[in-house]
Amino acid sequence: MLITPAFAQAAASGGAFGALSSFMPLVLIFGIMYFLLIRPQQKKAKEHKAMVEALRRGDQVLTQGGILGKVSKVNDDGVLEVEIADGVKVRVMRSSIAQVMSKTEPATAA
Repeated sequence: MLITPAFAQAAASGGAFGALSSFMPLVLIFGIMYFLLIRPQQKKAKEHKAMVEALRRGDQVLTQGGILGKVSKVNDDGVLEVEIADGVKVRVMRSSIAQVMSKTEPATAA
């Protein structure tokens, strides 16, 4: 026979340091993913939720569908009534508001 059988050599055990060093790249990758992807996405979601909760009548908004309008009625069930033209009102979910274009001033107490 021309080819001799190859036998695997036993790996030297590094103890606790060897096990720790083998998991270090995984921990490092998770840390990078957290700070570059997960954390900014959570921050943006929190800001969007605060923006949507602060909506009130008279605010000019942009929906995710690209419709500009003025909030004419705010319901407690998560539905807004948005006036997109004179006399034309549509009902949209609060979560579909992408951006508040201009805010109205709060009403003064009489």
